[in-house]
Amino acid sequence: MFDPTDRTSGIDLEVTDALRRTLALILAGGRGSRLMDLTDWHAKPAIPFGGKFRIIDFTLSNCINSGIRRIGVLTQYKAHSLLQHIQRGWGFLRGEFNEFVELLPAQQRTVGENWYKGTADAVFQNLDIVRAHRPEHILVLAGDHVYKMNYGKMLAHHLAARADVSVACIEVPLEMAKGFGVMATDDDSRINRFDEKPANPTPMPGRPDLALASMGIYIFNAALLFDLLAADATDPKSSHDFGKDLIPSLVPTHRVIAHHFQDSCVMHEGAREHYWRDVGTIDAYWEANMDLTTVTPALNFYDDNWTIWTDQAQSPPAKFVFDSDHRRGTAVDSLVAGGCIISGATVRRSMLFSNVRVNSYCLVEDAVLLPGCDIGRHARLKRCIVDQGAVVPPGLVVGEDPVADAQRFYRTEKGITLVTAAKLKALQT
Repeated sequence: MFDPTDRTSGIDLEVTDALRRTLALILAGGRGSRLMDLTDWHAKPAIPFGGKFRIIDFTLSNCINSGIRRIGVLTQYKAHSLLQHIQRGWGFLRGEFNEFVELLPAQQRTVGENWYKGTADAVFQNLDIVRAHRPEHILVLAGDHVYKMNYGKMLAHHLAARADVSVACIEVPLEMAKGFGVMATDDDSRINRFDEKPANPTPMPGRPDLALASMGIYIFNAALLFDLLAADATDPKSSHDFGKDLIPSLVPTHRVIAHHFQDSCVMHEGAREHYWRDVGTIDAYWEANMDLTTVTPALNFYDDNWTIWTDQAQSPPAKFVFDSDHRRGTAVDSLVAGGCIISGATVRRSMLFSNVRVNSYCLVEDAVLLPGCDIGRHARLKRCIVDQGAVVPPGLVVGEDPVADAQRFYRTEKGITLVTAAKLKALQT
């Protein structure tokens, strides 16, 4: 097992140098259809998260904090808000020092003029741009997961193991593993089997309840990746996907190494969980935001040593007004972003994004209110997500009657209701 604290080999200097010669490619072109109406007009990586961030900010921040400052972001589906966010919030890198966040929208650059057909094809279609940066290692990342990870430690493991490819992995319950690439390894962490989304996942040795799952994070030796992508592009049987095609094909012939997330996860003192979330469903998105409202969340936003960067909106401070017995503006166990006004309302265990207004006599519990929401007087909202810009009419009740919620809005099996402007408009017609 790789020991990330071992500094006896002098690898730190080597890793620092290797980080400068690494190019990170963030795959941010997917819709994320399981998020339902939240992604009707925005790609999944652009969806707000945690009160003031976008989902992609976590991957970008991990790169910057790890010392990787050459980054390409590959976009496709309804990318305008994502491109705008990156242009506004991530323009602080210095081009004269060969630092950049480069936007790579789908441009039908290859013969056939196709849109991106898979994750590997997305990189292949930008191969001329990638080659021009002359990287020695290429870090392939997903732009739609929430976590803190030091990619430098993963690169150190990659170099120490003399790997051709490294795959970041995490332990997941066996019943959840069907949605992941599942791998088996030997005692030296070399992967000897890789199955993409298997119907019957292979459990870990001695742990029949767990499987070792890919996080969709890969480090490739650049020369090898260039050859692989060229060969894959001409294979009519390929789906042109890293997890389905490229990684499984390499396992028998190359040194494909598993890197355990626990060895590079960035955690605050006292934390017990190696926090990583795919927030790709309404339930998962709600749960991950609710995680942040606990007293000591596993994902720590208050860590000055591993800052999550974003586009900072110029908003006034949050405001709480009225203080009578029946009309008091309060928020408990909640995160409240700038520009919010809680006017004589009660908010508990909730996440309020920027410029949300909760009017008098409202009760908001276990709710996620996205930017620009306006909650009318006497409304009661529980266990729900209110989409951006939605105007909730006075007296609306959500989260108390499952049948009524399901008739008016989208409601998940776990009982989370998604309230959107379109659905609210339909109620008034």
